[in-house]
Amino acid sequence: MNAKEKALELYNKMYSTTTHPNSVEIRKECAKQCALIAVEEILTRMLGSRAYSFNEKLFWSEVKSELQSF
Repeated sequence: MNAKEKALELYNKMYSTTTHPNSVEIRKECAKQCALIAVEEILTRMLGSRAYSFNEKLFWSEVKSELQSF
């Protein structure tokens, strides 16, 4: 799975669990923000650890960039 596919997967999971009765746009923005929070948590834990490879850190950075473009 590439970064764009992972970003879309996370976004869709967040979108399906986010509810707002009045606005699809609010649901979309909430899903995006929730997915970004999740990725930021992953990156924060990775940056403080040597257990992850450069490629893994790069992948999650790319996922974050893809989400920001939604």
